[in-house]
Parts: sequence; C-alpha cells; structure tokens
Amino acid sequence: MAATEATKAADEAYDVIVLGAGPTGENVADRAHAAGLSAVVVESELVGGECSYWACIPSKALLRPVTARSEARRVPGLKDAADVPLDVPAVLAHRDEFVSYWKDDGQVRWLDSAGIDLVRGPGRLAGPRRVVVDGGRVLSARHAVAVCTGSRAVLPPIPGLAEARPWTSREATSAKAVPGRLVVVGGGVVGVEMATAWRALGSSVTLLVRGDGLLPRMEPFAGRLVAESLAEAGVFLRTGVEVRAVRREAPGGPVTVELDSGDEIVADELLIATGRAPRTEDVGLETVGLTPGSWLDVDDSLRVTGVTGGWLYGVGDVNHRALLTHQGKYQARIAGAAISARARGIPILESDPWGAHAATADHLAVPQVVFSDPEAASVGLTAAAAEEAGYRTRVVDQDLAAVSGAALYADGYRGRARMVVDLDREVLLGATFVGFGIGELLHSATVAVSGEVPIERLWHAVPSYPTISEVWLRLLEAYRG
Repeated sequence: MAATEATKAADEAYDVIVLGAGPTGENVADRAHAAGLSAVVVESELVGGECSYWACIPSKALLRPVTARSEARRVPGLKDAADVPLDVPAVLAHRDEFVSYWKDDGQVRWLDSAGIDLVRGPGRLAGPRRVVVDGGRVLSARHAVAVCTGSRAVLPPIPGLAEARPWTSREATSAKAVPGRLVVVGGGVVGVEMATAWRALGSSVTLLVRGDGLLPRMEPFAGRLVAESLAEAGVFLRTGVEVRAVRREAPGGPVTVELDSGDEIVADELLIATGRAPRTEDVGLETVGLTPGSWLDVDDSLRVTGVTGGWLYGVGDVNHRALLTHQGKYQARIAGAAISARARGIPILESDPWGAHAATADHLAVPQVVFSDPEAASVGLTAAAAEEAGYRTRVVDQDLAAVSGAALYADGYRGRARMVVDLDREVLLGATFVGFGIGELLHSATVAVSGEVPIERLWHAVPSYPTISEVWLRLLEAYRG
C-alpha cells in the first residue's frame, strides 16, 4: 500500500499501529518494521512532527547565524567584519529551507522507502487494538498500538490571554517578520532560545520570569551565565514577576501585558513559553479506560500501565518522562525492540536496566543542549537532584576560560563546567557545561554517565590539546587533588 494513499477498507490489519508521525512515531514504526513486523503510521498534520517544522529544526536554523556571529566577534581578524547586523531575509529563508517550506514530501518518501504505510487524518482508539481514522477507516493491530502524538504548548489561565492570540513556540519559530517589540514569558529553554534569536534579529525583547532565574532544571550557574549574556545583548530581563492580565484591542495591533506589580508593557507580539500538555485529549483514551488529555504512565519498556493485555505503548512526550526529541527517539528504539520481542515470545530483559528493552536513560542520563549564546548543556543529575536522591556526592567545578582550547576559541571566553561524582562508586552522576561551542562536548559526558565509567578509567581518556575538551582533564585533576 506504500506511504501515500491506501484504499479505504474496514479492519485493515497490521502488526503495529503508530499514532503520530513525528520523530518518535517514525522511529517506533521503523524499528518494528526492521524486526519484520508490518507497521502503519496515522498522522493528521505534517509527517515529521513538531520538531521538524515548529521546534528543534527551525529554532536552531534561526539561532545558528546568531551564535556564529557572536563567536566571530570574539576572534581576532574577524571582529570588525562580524560586527554587522544579521541579514534577516537570509536568516528567515535559511529557516524556511530547513523546514522544507512546511511541506512533508521528503518525510513521506522516507516512510515509503522504509516500507511503512501512512494514513492521513486524525486517529482515535476504538477499544483494544483498534484505531478509527477520520473518514471511517478502521485499522486493527495484531500486537501493539503506540501513541506518539507528542505535546502542545499550554496557555495559562490569564485574563485576556487567549483573546490576544499570543505566540506559542510554533509562531515564534515560524514567524515571517521580526516584531519591533517582543515580550517573552517563561525562562525555560523555549523562552531563552527565542529571546536570544529574536533579539539578535532586531526585536526589542523583554523576558519575564516568575522564578528567580533562567533554566531552572539546570545547575544555577547555567541560568546566571546565560542571563548575563542576554542582558549584554540588550534583552530586558525581569525575574520574580507574574502576568496578571493581557489585552489586545485589535487583531494585529499592539498587545499590553499587565504585571502583578501594576506595571504595563506594550509590545507588538507576546510569546508564552510556560509549559506543555500531552496531545491525548482526542485519541480515544476513554475507550480503553484511560482519561482523555492525561499524560500516559508507562513502564521502562514504554508500555502503558493499567491497560489489559499490555498492547498499548506511550512513547515520547506523551509519557512526560523527558520532553526532548532525541529522548523520544531513544524511547522509540526501546519500544520497538520490546514490541518485536513480545510479538515473538522472546522474554523481555527486565532484570537488565541498561538492556535493549528498558529506557533507563530517561531516569539517569538525559542530555540537553540549550542553544543560547553561550550554550548551556547538561546530562544526568544536578548536584541538588543527586543530594535529594540520597547519593553521597562530591561536586567539582572548573572555569572553562582557564582551558587553553577555550582561550583560543574566543577572546574573553566565559564558561564553567561541573561534574557530580558518586563517591561510593566513583562514577559520574551528572555534568553541566556553559560556554561557546560546548554543545558538541556534551556527548562525552553522556557516555561517561550512561556507561557509569569509573573515574580511574576516565583518567586514561586523554583529551586532545588544545581543545575545549581538555576541561575533562582539569575536572579530574581537581577531583584527585
């Protein structure tokens, strides 16, 4: 039937049905098909999902020119040449190209080449192992149905907010023009990255944060260093404030943001980046005893708990374990392996937390890069989280500017690195880096954390000189004293 158009028929049978054709759903279907199972993906929007068109890809396409110019300004011989405004039309065109102009032809071709069928339209569960697609088409699964519908931005219950038609992450990454004045609400990843991008592209940006700092899920120093850089770039940052009301008198006109302090801020656009909810409100959860709109509770093989027969899986954002594209793809690989093993009657390796059928990294080794200026990256547990979990730890910090590779990378380099060590086992529980060009440094830390590499063995992992990676040697030297 291929991935374009399949004939309408009742009770079309597949081994695996996947709801949602984002990166997570695509990978569940691919892993199942690679194991010899037939698979179909049901999608109501663009094949490729949120990441490809409204999140990871467009945001990084917007941010790369920003960080490249920032770094060039710190390199002798390029400073003067780089001290120019960004070519906004070129940046936006670059973004549009990377999202394939919001067309999914290439993604559909990939599904077709992989031998995975595609059914267009909203899909809903209709009892055990059955999915009804808008238009009356009925699919049945021999082994599993995987809900991979992702998450959506949430608008908080602020008077006047919905009527003001604010930006969410979708509008922020796909906007066709630079707003003269932009208010961003939220100090997490989306808020920080979009404040960075649109300020560099010419907006006057005000960033409003309810808490006392940015990037609250990372080590405190990460948020402080990023906040300092945003302020130097001209972003007006206000912490400890809440939005009390919003009003927009006319569509497309200015929006007024009223704060709990009584202050008012007038802007051309307002971006709300304060949270997400699972896209499970209309996928038929009620037909299998679950609550519509809820996060899906899953075990480490990504199988939804409390569903008789164990045929339903919740993979990616819908399970609220780690709302990151790469982590959803990781879960998809685990789920695909578990589905295929169960289909063949092969025992699941539940006794092996790092085996083929357990998404253990969701708990202990989740990596994330914030593509701000400078970048912030972390994996595993923060010092506070490790202490709260009951580990006996030692925290080691290092000034990245003291590393020769960093000093060569950019004049006036500012950055910091931290590793959190489990003293009982002498392995890394977590690591955090802030600085220019450190995104590519994170995977070495991810390997160390997920592999539980002993400190004594890391001592033999020699970093090349002069690279920023030499910070590993400095951290280990500090640990050993």
